[in-house]
Amino acid sequence: MATPAAIGDLVLGFALAERLVLPQDAPFAVDVHATGQGIVARATLPVDRTDALLDRVRHRVSDSSCGLCGIENLEQAIRPLPVVTASTQADRAAIFRALSALGDHQPLNAATGAVHAAAWVGADGAIRLVREDVGRHNAFDKLIGAMARAGVGWDGGFALLSSRCSYELVEKAVLANCPLLVTISAPTRLAIERAEAAGLSLIVLARSDAVLARQSRFSETPTVG
Repeated sequence: MATPAAIGDLVLGFALAERLVLPQDAPFAVDVHATGQGIVARATLPVDRTDALLDRVRHRVSDSSCGLCGIENLEQAIRPLPVVTASTQADRAAIFRALSALGDHQPLNAATGAVHAAAWVGADGAIRLVREDVGRHNAFDKLIGAMARAGVGWDGGFALLSSRCSYELVEKAVLANCPLLVTISAPTRLAIERAEAAGLSLIVLARSDAVLARQSRFSETPTVG
């Protein structure tokens, strides 16, 4: 289930987050076809990624890109993560600038009040790219896929998500080598543990009405709240 926009970005971002392909494999061919019942997307993965695909095989159609649906054991669900090698130059002012501007980049949410956004934010706090979707996982996959298609990295910036900080979103950020993940709502314990293990900086509850903002491994930035 996904908002029917930027489907090619969603497929690519999901494949990267699921480790079905490697960053150097992007972009790959995605054919999108509208049907009377919905949208069908067919992706052509590199031949040498066949084993990865079979290893991550789903036993039913996934209903979101959380990365957990259809997985049968904890070893598959909680796989080791690489260490984030990118760094961010964003400071407190940049984070607040992005938070203030995010609504202006959410036309679908402005019309419906029912979708999430994932934004790539520059080190200066300027929002460079946004993707929206009814699912927070989908929105982030769309953003990651769009960035991979464009061949751009985080460039000292960070990711801003209009959602809580779940461990799945942390894993997507780590696999995209994102140096800093900022979320509007709170983290789960597993999200914090996974972020710390991979060296991903977190700033959470980043909104004006938050009583407390927790942060992990992000120096020189005061608590946001």
